[in-house]
Amino acid sequence: MSNLSITELSKDLRQAIEGLETQGDFDETGIVLRVGDGVVWVHGLRSAGYSEVLHIETPSGVVEAFALNLLEDEIGAVLLGDDAEVKAGQTVRRKGSVLTVPVGDALLGRVVDPLGRPMDGGPAIKSKAEGLVERDAPGVMDRKSVHEPLMTGIAAIDSMFPIGRGQRELIIGDRQVGKTALTIDTMINQARQNTGVVNVYVAIGQKLSKIARLVDRLKQEGVMDQTIIVATSSSDPASLLYLAPYAGTAMGEYFRDNGGHALMIYDDLTKHAVAYRQMSLLLRRPPGREAYPGDVFYLHSRLLERSAKLSDALGGGSLTALPIIETQAGDISAYIPTNVISITDGQIFLETDLFYQGIRPAISAGLSVSRVGGAAQTAGVKSVSGNLKLGLSQFRELASFAQFGSDLDEATKHQIDRGQRLTELLKQSQYAPMSIWQQVVSILAVTGGHFDDVSPEHIKEAQEALLSRLWHDEKKDMQELDKGAKPTETVLKHIKKAAESVSKGFKE
Repeated sequence: MSNLSITELSKDLRQAIEGLETQGDFDETGIVLRVGDGVVWVHGLRSAGYSEVLHIETPSGVVEAFALNLLEDEIGAVLLGDDAEVKAGQTVRRKGSVLTVPVGDALLGRVVDPLGRPMDGGPAIKSKAEGLVERDAPGVMDRKSVHEPLMTGIAAIDSMFPIGRGQRELIIGDRQVGKTALTIDTMINQARQNTGVVNVYVAIGQKLSKIARLVDRLKQEGVMDQTIIVATSSSDPASLLYLAPYAGTAMGEYFRDNGGHALMIYDDLTKHAVAYRQMSLLLRRPPGREAYPGDVFYLHSRLLERSAKLSDALGGGSLTALPIIETQAGDISAYIPTNVISITDGQIFLETDLFYQGIRPAISAGLSVSRVGGAAQTAGVKSVSGNLKLGLSQFRELASFAQFGSDLDEATKHQIDRGQRLTELLKQSQYAPMSIWQQVVSILAVTGGHFDDVSPEHIKEAQEALLSRLWHDEKKDMQELDKGAKPTETVLKHIKKAAESVSKGFKE
């Protein structure tokens, strides 16, 4: 006991430790030395491993904890339950396994905590399968390149920053700029397009009232039956906030490993890092930049690496991740944002200025990027959105000059006019995801110049009129276009004819 002075301990505690040393049972059994702030320090348990579950025997039953600090003479463990009953001198035993949570179809439509306990007032989860909370990510040979689209239903994303199944796309921006709204629309679109993708929404330290509103909305939209919600509130202990994303990932991996497809939404990983920082400081780990521990990068990398498109030999399932990170005053160069940006396959940056200008979703065309989604983009959307991102980025740069009313050459004027129409077109209401054919038709109408005579303020009306007319007159062609294939010459002629006809009704 080199670092632990027995003389500093109480008489009862010294006797308990000496009794265990006499029995030589310190490999499997330990003694609580001290407890506080959700952290318990245990002497003994020399065979315990990292993240292993420990059972603390209290007068009112067993309280679980998991080991995080493995020191020479003692173990620092984080409690999963209330620490009111845990006292120094109590016996601690190894469970012999790491944390697991129930997984499987029984969780669909349910709201659970990170340990799989129901929070929706429903019956207990009866699942035959258990998933490891901490697990290795699939290796390179177990993966396949991302090639299947995961349609969000948000035209600005599907056309400019497409997401593929198995990709990890970061949603980043300040508070209250629509980050969660993007992910909810993506969940709704999976049900509307009947993609068979299971949604797993992980709420980390969110208000319970916000989670309740989300559940009500998902039920309204008919999405809840293919959704699992893992919920933690700000009043929960840091240990549950820390475990929530890993537990949700284990639930999503069940569908991936059985040949299915799942979408993970982590809302948000900023709060997750703060919870981990709290636990680490209580465990006396040395603080680094912004007081975060040195392994905070590994915290998120080992989580997000579990999202992958599996090889055909393993069933071809996929787990797609949409982590959310909150910035302060748009600072994407802060510690946690840069960490997660470097782990993910691209980011969608939401700008506060655009949001307050009424451009919603407030996606920055210049700072957002998808590093692999182009390979998974549907052929139909890809065929009409080639220069969309560049055109919109250039327009945002040129728009600052236009406000001075100085003389502009014709090419610049045309670019600004086209950019204004594109900006209006890509505005989208919440809970209104667009299908593939609607995106193809809408983008083609503007980029093809068919709506050049429509003033920007009437673009949305013209878009609705065009979609309504084509669905009425060319329903069969639109249904075919909705399968994702590149539009044929005949379909392009029909769209052009309808767009020009609609345009005449809105001519300035």
